[in-house]
Amino acid sequence: MTAIRPRRSALYMPGSNARAIEKAKTLAADVVILDLEDAVAPEAKAQAREQVCAAVRAGGYGGRELVIRVNALDTPWGEDDLAAAAAAQPDAILVPKVSTAETLAAVGLRLRRLGAAERTRVWAMIETPLAILDAQTIASAARDVDTRLDCFVMGTNDLAKDTRARLMPGRAAMLPWLMTALAAARAHGIDILDGVYNSLSDADGFRTECEQGRDCGFDGKTVIHPDQIAVANEVFAPSRDEIERARDIVALFELPQNAGKGAVSHNGRMVERLHAEMARRVLALAEAIADRAA
Repeated sequence: MTAIRPRRSALYMPGSNARAIEKAKTLAADVVILDLEDAVAPEAKAQAREQVCAAVRAGGYGGRELVIRVNALDTPWGEDDLAAAAAAQPDAILVPKVSTAETLAAVGLRLRRLGAAERTRVWAMIETPLAILDAQTIASAARDVDTRLDCFVMGTNDLAKDTRARLMPGRAAMLPWLMTALAAARAHGIDILDGVYNSLSDADGFRTECEQGRDCGFDGKTVIHPDQIAVANEVFAPSRDEIERARDIVALFELPQNAGKGAVSHNGRMVERLHAEMARRVLALAEAIADRAA
């Protein structure tokens, strides 16, 4: 099984806020996204770029995954952002407004020319109607090693803006698009993170949306405030009962008498070998989370 990296919570931090960048070193987020795009005013872009890349080079973030969100390549800041991010060597570079696979090919080509470290991966924001319509093709770019594509990140606010869909409790209008992107990601073996929850005062609503995202199959939630981290970490981690059930199922199929069986009975239910594979992933995720905490 491919090594799992927990991505339960991915916290956006404005690249123009030095205190926030420093504070991220103390927070329990699995991922810190240092943002040069939406969170930074045009007049502060250059300073934010320098500040973020210096912080990444300096390190001190422990086991947290460090991601730089750059501005799109067709903006006045995109090319400089990409060059600076490549030199800083974060874990990943998050590219906004990815609507075609060609965008990822162009980013990959530039990163190769810039001599970016192989460990620096590419994440793609899925936040336009065209990206939803072309999600499978975009995700298939992960098959091309030069694109470095490793993860989708849903941009639900931009999707709502461009489609005029209302962001309502339950996300009825958004769910078909979320599941389309998720199916595309899974078809091509990449992770996918759910979009942000805008209300900082509605803790119950945030938990409900995290649970919805988990049940849909997302790997984690992008968050916009430190107060949201603990809930995302809890919801997107296997529960104690899930871990115990997974251990039982794995152990059941490891019994000599079940070696040649495709299905066995467990607590009054039939479980197949595919359930054992799912159980092994639960255990691997739980182990990765424990290692992350340590």
